[in-house]
Order: sequence, then C-alpha cells, then structure tokens
Amino acid sequence: MEKLIITAAICGAEVTKQHNIAVPYTVDEIAREAKSAYDAGASIIHLHVREDDGTPTQSKQRFKQCMDAIWSVCPDVIIQPSTGGAVGMSNEERLQPITLCPQMATLDCGTCNFGGDDIFVNTENTIIQFANAMKPLNIKPELEVFDKGMVDMAIRLAKKGVIDMPMHFNFVMGVNGGIAGTPRDLVFMIGSLPQGSTYTVSGVGKCQFDMATMSIILGGHVRVGFEDNIYLSKGVKANSNGEMVSKVVRIANELGRAIATPSEARSILGLAQK
Repeated sequence: MEKLIITAAICGAEVTKQHNIAVPYTVDEIAREAKSAYDAGASIIHLHVREDDGTPTQSKQRFKQCMDAIWSVCPDVIIQPSTGGAVGMSNEERLQPITLCPQMATLDCGTCNFGGDDIFVNTENTIIQFANAMKPLNIKPELEVFDKGMVDMAIRLAKKGVIDMPMHFNFVMGVNGGIAGTPRDLVFMIGSLPQGSTYTVSGVGKCQFDMATMSIILGGHVRVGFEDNIYLSKGVKANSNGEMVSKVVRIANELGRAIATPSEARSILGLAQK
C-alpha cells in the first residue's frame, strides 16, 4: 500500500480562538502550527491566512509572508494554499495566492450549503475559471468535493481537458450541507473515482478520526487540523495541530501504514521535487 500522506489544515477561515485558543492568526502563530504538524509527520500544509485579529483574507502579500515563514522552519514541506477563501469572497479575491506559483492549490468543485444562510458558491464557470488559471502555472489542483455530484463535475471537466488527469481529490465529509462522514459514504465516494486517482479524506468535527482511520485502511490519505475540528477526543481540545497529526501517525502505525515524507508525497502526487 502507498505510504500515507498527511495534510494539516492548520487554521481555516471560520474557526476562531474563541473555539480553541491555539488557532493561529498571526504569521508567527501560523509558522508555529505548521511546524508542529510537520514535525509530527505532515507532508502538506493546507493554508488559509488571517489578519492579526483573525479576519480571513486572501491577500497575496499575507500568503507570501506566511508561506515564507513556514518554509523558514519547514524547508521541504508542500504548502497548499486554499482558493476557497471564505464565504462571500469574489473569484478574483480567492485566486490571489496562486500568483505565488505553489505546487498545489485547492479547487472547489461545486456549490454547497454551509448552514443557516451561508452558501459556498462555485458555479461550473467558476470551476473552469480556477482550473484555467492554475494550468499555465503548473499548479496541481486538489479537487475539493463535498458530495458525489462534485466528483462527477470534476470527471466531466477532465474529459473536456479542463482538468488534467490523474486527478487528486479531497473528500470533505461531515459538513452541514454535504455528504455525511460515515464508512458507507466514504466507500461510495471512493467507488466514484476514475482509475488512477488519488484521494485524501477530511472528516469534519466528530467524524474526523473515524474517517481518517477508514482512509488509512482503504489506501487513501488523510487531512486533519483546526480547520476541520478542534478536539483531540470527545471533550478534549487539541493543544496544537501537531497533536492531531501525531494521533493519525499512531493510528497508521497500529495499522501498518508507513508515513510519507514530503519528498515521497511529491512522488505520489506527481509533483516536482523541491
């Protein structure tokens, strides 16, 4: 079985210090959390950035500051900027970090209700716009899918040449408005993938470690971190992203799955070596 790629989603755009005091906002805090995850075994840092007061931003300048700070303490880690940003941002605003030419960036493959009146809008034309912006920069998209229909959208656009094969997916499971985080649903999603695809599983909230364990067993990869969940176990808040990564490493070790280094992750995902 392939070695396990662990992605750490260290802060997201919605979770705050009121939820967990360890959620990073400042450049130094983001570098600290990235290093804690990297030291524990993460090969990829999925990156949102914040202003110092916690306000989410897609500012190219802020991304550059944070990426440089992360690389200063984790020189070979893969940094994967989010182009999802936060609900309500324009396409142009969301696309800013790709101008820094990261090896990977996220590409959301459909619109999703996020609870209450929040709608995360990704029309077909938006998906095409983002894919077309990434391709000439040689950025590999991680295809963010919240439901099975988003997998179908990605496949349809790949057949049209908009998205290159082989594709790498991230199943975001357990979001209010998306597919549930259950073993049945994960098996269903995996069965929807085209030949040669790779996938990561991001369980949100209480299903995070259940879905991580299932993905380890089934040959997929894993994302954990404060963006998706603030608890290490029921009622126990994590002190760092590194604690969550360490828990995944322990589970993987028990199940006989080796952990990929950043170099090995690049090989698995078809990225150039740094």
